[in-house]
Amino acid sequence: MPAGVSWPRYLRMFAASVLSMFAGAQVVHQYYRPDLTIPEVPPKPGELQTELTGLKERQTDSASQKQ
Repeated sequence: MPAGVSWPRYLRMFAASVLSMFAGAQVVHQYYRPDLTIPEVPPKPGELQTELTGLKERQTDSASQKQ
């Protein structure tokens, strides 16, 4: 008896935790919509955009409002 409970109860709890983990991963995957495409040729230095453009725009807007 793992963790002091019966095997059927242990297996039910294990299955519930695994299913909830998969469901949570699916929700996050659907919310963020990752780009899963693989480019044929690696980008040249300077072409890859890794910064958050929305964050950059908000920072420039807030900087212009302070002036």
